[in-house]
Amino acid sequence: MSNERKVALVVGANGVIGRNLVEHLSTLPEWEVIGLSRRGGTDSDRVRHVAVDLLDAEDTRARLSGLTEVTHVFYAAYQDRPSWAELVPPNLAMLVNVVDAIEPVAENLAHVSLMQGYKVYGAHLGPFKTPAREDDAGHMPPEFNVDQQQFLERRQLGKRWTWSALRPSVVAGFALGNPMNLAMVIAVYASISKQLGLPLRFPGKPGAYDSLLEMTDAGLLARATVWAATDPRCANQAYNINNGDLFRWSEMWPKIAAFFELEVAPPLPMSLEVVMADKEPLWEAMVAEHGLEPHSYSEVSSWGFGDFVFSWDYDMFADGSKARRAGFHEFVDTEAMFLDIFADLRKRKVIP
Repeated sequence: MSNERKVALVVGANGVIGRNLVEHLSTLPEWEVIGLSRRGGTDSDRVRHVAVDLLDAEDTRARLSGLTEVTHVFYAAYQDRPSWAELVPPNLAMLVNVVDAIEPVAENLAHVSLMQGYKVYGAHLGPFKTPAREDDAGHMPPEFNVDQQQFLERRQLGKRWTWSALRPSVVAGFALGNPMNLAMVIAVYASISKQLGLPLRFPGKPGAYDSLLEMTDAGLLARATVWAATDPRCANQAYNINNGDLFRWSEMWPKIAAFFELEVAPPLPMSLEVVMADKEPLWEAMVAEHGLEPHSYSEVSSWGFGDFVFSWDYDMFADGSKARRAGFHEFVDTEAMFLDIFADLRKRKVIP
């Protein structure tokens, strides 16, 4: 249906992934875009927003009942919880509620795209087989990514629509108030270090500084997501999506420091969630001094996620060749990605 009218329902439209997907789709003339989120958003010529509580099945049905024109669901919503087991009920329920609401009313529904990650491979639990591949054996639950895919597999049987699952590494891009935003973590940490006259120290676990890892640019992921949702060869398949290069923090960290005109000191393991907890007054003073946009400290800080990523003292990467074999050949240089995001944050006056 490459030349037919397509209507995208982007679920989780204000997150790093959803925001960049909305922006990409809005540049494609054959697409209309509807963004779903708890907070809603500002409508434009190409995008309209719907505020909805996806954990409320009745509210979801009521607010989505009129979206009969939807052809593609792009699911990128996420609810954070303190433990892996607690993540399962809300994140599975939100997907179920969306499909339960849309499938009966959208008679031209063609595809449901599910955003996953390397948790499917057990990457969050400890050292795992690398490079991870889409057909690797599963691991002991709980894991909501797996439950979500199994739900779609069961629901799709005998239906006209198909599904795809995208598995990015750590996703980097612009979004405020997002619990999983590593680029923002680094940018605010570096800005505060500079304000205090400190060098930029890597705060992660011993061993994490020299482990191999990769990233996924949010723009690249958006393009891959649309590709997988519209190429018939990708029907009912999962794909690892990454930038295509590997790096070590020991090489990347000095380049990040140079962008912020900071010296690099030896790594020092520390919990960002702990040491940055008292920095809100300092941040507010920086906002005033540097004329930054008045974003709250909570909007620009994701310290717990930073601690999580910087704790990986083992290799963290997957094989992206399945997507290339199926026709998606784009790549992004990770160093350039980081520096571009930092420059964008400065341009937006989010950081000094």
